[in-house]
Amino acid sequence: MRETMSLAGRNLKIYLRDRSAVFFSLLSAIIVIVLMLVFLGDMNVSAITSALEEFGQTVSEETKTNAQLLVIMWTVGGILCVNGVTVASMLTSVMIDDANFGRIQAFRTAPLSRTKLSLGYIVSSWTASMIICLVTLVIAEIFAGVNGAALPDVSEHFLLLGMLAVNCLTYAGLMYFCGLFIRTPSAWSGFSTLIGTLVGFLGGIYIPIGSLPEGVQTVLKCLPVLHGCSMFRDVLTRASLEQTFEGVPESAVDKYKEVMGITTSFGETELSWQIQLAILGICGIIFIAIGILISRKRYKSDR
Repeated sequence: MRETMSLAGRNLKIYLRDRSAVFFSLLSAIIVIVLMLVFLGDMNVSAITSALEEFGQTVSEETKTNAQLLVIMWTVGGILCVNGVTVASMLTSVMIDDANFGRIQAFRTAPLSRTKLSLGYIVSSWTASMIICLVTLVIAEIFAGVNGAALPDVSEHFLLLGMLAVNCLTYAGLMYFCGLFIRTPSAWSGFSTLIGTLVGFLGGIYIPIGSLPEGVQTVLKCLPVLHGCSMFRDVLTRASLEQTFEGVPESAVDKYKEVMGITTSFGETELSWQIQLAILGICGIIFIAIGILISRKRYKSDR
């Protein structure tokens, strides 16, 4: 364990001292924020106020403010999932550099098991993702709270912490697995750019999942990104939904939640956050286990 933590600490130091790496790992989140502030935010707020008017609700300035705060909390849920992907991707670039410049060979000559070496990269990715996600959550909640948003309670914050841990571990394992098949920093940079661009669509952030064709929705529901975004949104928007849709029939609120990806259903079955968390956890375990097995086999063949 000591060797694993030492390697993880070394990888974190390499990542944090490169300011451009930190910036680009947050680029997807920055893009989401800009899109929400400039384009998509007003559209989503208008959709909420229109729905309220259909049910005879008076749309006051307070109502519009509540709708804006709801959209902010919904956006934060997506950003937390996006950060888990992009930060893990940037940390994995340390492994790609080590392999490309021959540093990983030095680790292999040391009395260090291949499993510990693999876990060093995975733990560093997980740790960095957790730090960035927690900072993002704190800043977002301070901003939303100052502007009057209803925030999650203490128990829901503990739930969010557990969700973040599983979500970040899943993508740390996934990025490590993908990194085993990419040999050069330039190729990994291109792959990271592609992933950073796609993750906003896969999580239903740029376009709400309910606005997509049925076939596309089915494909997205088979991917872990949407489930990560959905479970975060479910917790973060609970209080804001009650505040914004007060007096609106529950069926209408349920429909809005499904269209916006706050809840996810297969057929007539709505997936609970427990099931979505389990999906992410299972995916993470599978990617980590397969990645370590591939790495150990490759190590033996290299010897």
